Amino acid sequence: MALPRAGGRKRLAGGSRLADCSAIAVSLAENPRRMPTSSLISYAHVGKTFDGGRGANRVVAVDDVSLDVAEGEFLAVVGGSGSGKTTLLRLANRLIDADEGHITVEGEDVRNVDPIGLRRRIGYVFQSGGLFPHLSVAGNIGITPKLLGWPADEIAARVDELVDLVRLDRAQHRDRLPHELSGGQRQRVGVARALAAKPRIVLMDEPFGALDPLTRDALGDDYRELHRRLGLTTVMITHDMTEAMLLADRIAIMRGGRLLAQGTPAELSDSSDAYVGELLRTPRRQAERLGALLPRDGAA
Repeated sequence: MALPRAGGRKRLAGGSRLADCSAIAVSLAENPRRMPTSSLISYAHVGKTFDGGRGANRVVAVDDVSLDVAEGEFLAVVGGSGSGKTTLLRLANRLIDADEGHITVEGEDVRNVDPIGLRRRIGYVFQSGGLFPHLSVAGNIGITPKLLGWPADEIAARVDELVDLVRLDRAQHRDRLPHELSGGQRQRVGVARALAAKPRIVLMDEPFGALDPLTRDALGDDYRELHRRLGLTTVMITHDMTEAMLLADRIAIMRGGRLLAQGTPAELSDSSDAYVGELLRTPRRQAERLGALLPRDGAA
């Protein structure tokens, strides 16, 4: 059964998601999503450096970042390569540990939580899917419940539920290996695996970046609906400001390890930072070009 499109979003001529960026910014300003106030993830003055190698100075990946993620929120963290956005994400589930500051998840300081247990209760979606090549679709989706000791019949039922939820066909896909799937199908399995243990939080590291535009657009819409339907708290890393505007409730912008600004597109438009302004101008320029190139009476 097809999922309804999140927020009733309309597709424009040529199926482009870019041509409506300016309209989306206006819509968000006029009708902001109502967000809860309690924080499920909190970063307080967090810092992280890495060895520069060969006697070089240490590389500052995250520099004094403070950021709260509200329960039920969809937050996009946007920045270029080397901005620190992926490092920030991995600090939340202790794939790496912070050098400075404090990070709390569900009210607990992550330094006081077993890292393996922490990761098993937080969903994580990798850019390339990150599926185990020797396991079937069912085996990949069921891996975390299996590690948590769920009974086999409960795992099987949860796998079937999730295969349906991410719009794959049980008969065609359940027993396939990852190399037998398309890129979009692998990413749907990755999302299903992240949801398998019924987490409250899902972390996504550029989950749609490697996909073709149509698949990327459809998966983004479908995940946004899953986020809403399941009451998830989602943090998504992306370099694409358009994607962030279309999917997220709020956007945090990073550069050089620093958090430059955060807010809705309308709130970010008030920022005096030149880099933030340039990021916001890019979707508008793309929309203007598409508006000039695509006929208004073209195919929807």
